[in-house]
Amino acid sequence: MKDNNCPYCAGGEALAKFGIKICDLGVSQLVLFKEQSHLGRCIVAYKDHVHEMVDISDEERNAFFADVNRAAKAIHAAFNPDKVNYGAYSDTLCHLHMHLVPKYKDGYEWGGVFAMNPQEKFLTDAEYDEIIAKIKANL
Repeated sequence: MKDNNCPYCAGGEALAKFGIKICDLGVSQLVLFKEQSHLGRCIVAYKDHVHEMVDISDEERNAFFADVNRAAKAIHAAFNPDKVNYGAYSDTLCHLHMHLVPKYKDGYEWGGVFAMNPQEKFLTDAEYDEIIAKIKANL
């Protein structure tokens, strides 16, 4: 089930406004969030257009969280954050997805709630490629 009005479903330009697809995982896709105030910030988006985890089977939910865990392990291995925060809001973009936000003790927003999109730090294509390579090497 897909929704062509959803950037996670449609991909292409719609997704490119805020993210870069890294790869497919078991039941989801891993997306690098372009705004990189938190080095390594990613999104794990479920493969189908569902609103919440209650809309999928227990087996699919467990597989989704396995994907989240796999991505978090890769982020930890690649960037050594002090903590990864997880956010699954979907108030306005109703597609099951989770933000994985690495936090660093000496870094941006340590000790507080992360901003959904602070619009402060964007990188060059080469810098995005380097981050993606580090994540993929640790998946």
